Order: sequence, then structure tokens, then C-alpha cells
Amino acid sequence: MGKLDGKVALITGGSEGIGLATAQEFVAEGAYVFITGRRKEVLDAAVEQIGKKQVTAIQADAAKLDDIDHVMQVIKKEKGQLHIVFANAGILGFAPLGSIPEKLFDDIFDVNVKGVLFTVQKALPILADGGSIILNGSIWGSKGTQGASVYSATKAALRSFARCWTVDLKDRKIRVNCLSPGGIDTPMLRTAGGTKESSEKVMNYLASMSVMNRLGYASEIGKAAVFLASDDSSYVTGIELFVDGGTAQI
Repeated sequence: MGKLDGKVALITGGSEGIGLATAQEFVAEGAYVFITGRRKEVLDAAVEQIGKKQVTAIQADAAKLDDIDHVMQVIKKEKGQLHIVFANAGILGFAPLGSIPEKLFDDIFDVNVKGVLFTVQKALPILADGGSIILNGSIWGSKGTQGASVYSATKAALRSFARCWTVDLKDRKIRVNCLSPGGIDTPMLRTAGGTKESSEKVMNYLASMSVMNRLGYASEIGKAAVFLASDDSSYVTGIELFVDGGTAQI
């Protein structure tokens, strides 16, 4: 018996990195998973890696409300309802105060905040009572990092969403939690600096911040997401679960 047997899950940004690793963990625990992403070729590769029988890929932009509507329509048609929503899709961007362009602000907030809000809101009609909502936050929502104020603000917003939505949804017994990784070795992080050299500096810096002196693995986030999605966390709601090697804790 898997911890998620019979459950239907949606993972946004599920084609690579943390989303893909979480999809693999969910499927291993018995869930049927819908994953979304913008790039069809990457989605197709993810489906092959996860296993076709337990996953459906839907090409969608997490920041576009029409795309979100389409995702919910597909899920409703194929499975009727959801039990788990992992709002994982997010993008990075850096600029110090004094040099923040409007486009960077709009792009990051559109995906990381607006996209999360409307993904969850549009999922509510098909989300079963007693379900689990997981928001992918970040240690950067709690720490001050040079040049990261816009990105960090989006992750702090998700922490606030988790608190408020926990209260909004209490009568439906839907749990809402924020899962906040530290530095995780993902394709997005490997290009975070813009160039290979800069990205390596970012990765080395994040690894050095960890008490464990390493980056985390996407599968480690996936396993934590299984905990928050399953009945193992039946008395856990409104929290921020840090999976960060101690980075934001000391």
C-alpha cells in the first residue's frame, strides 16, 4: 500500500527539477499525477521518465489564466476530482534595488504569485474535501539576499497564502502548507547566474550556506512533499516546512 494510493495530484512545473522528482515520488506512492509545463518536448520526456500509465502531461503556462482553466478542465474530464495540489511552478530573477526593471517584477510575480493564487483558486471546485495544498516556497522568503528582493518577496507571499488559506479552507478540512527548499540542484539553479561560470558561483555559494555543505537533491524535496500530501501529516496545516540543510535555521 502506497501512502497516496487512489489519490489524484496536480503538480505545476512538473516537467523537470523539483516538480519532476515530486511526480516520481507521488507515483511511487500510488498517486495518479497531472504535470504541467510550458515546453512540450520537456513534458514528453518527463512522461517517459515517470511512466505513462500514471501521469498525464498538460502543456500550460502557469501565469496564464486561460491555460489554468484548461488544466482544470482536463483533470475534471479525465479523473473527476483532485486530492493534492502542489503549486510548484516558479521562476528566478535577480536585480539589486535601484536597477529593478518593471519586466522582471511583472514576470516573477505573474508566475510565482498570481499563477499560484489562481491555480489553487481554480482547483477548488474539483479539490476533494480533506485534500492537501502544498505551495513551493523558498528559504529566500525568510532571508535577505543581495539582488533577490523581488524573488524573495514572491516566496514570502506564498508563506502568507498558506497561513490565510488554511483559515479560508478549514471548513472543508483542506490543509495548506508551504514547503521551503534551500539550494537544490536543479536545471533552473544550474542556469540561475545567466552564464555557466556565474551559475557555478551561485551553486557553490548556496552549498556553502548549508550546514551539510552541499546542495539538496530534488528527490529530497519530493519525499517531503509526500509527507505533506499524505495522511502522515493529517494534523499539520499552515506550516512552513524547511528542507534546506539547516541554511535558514542557524
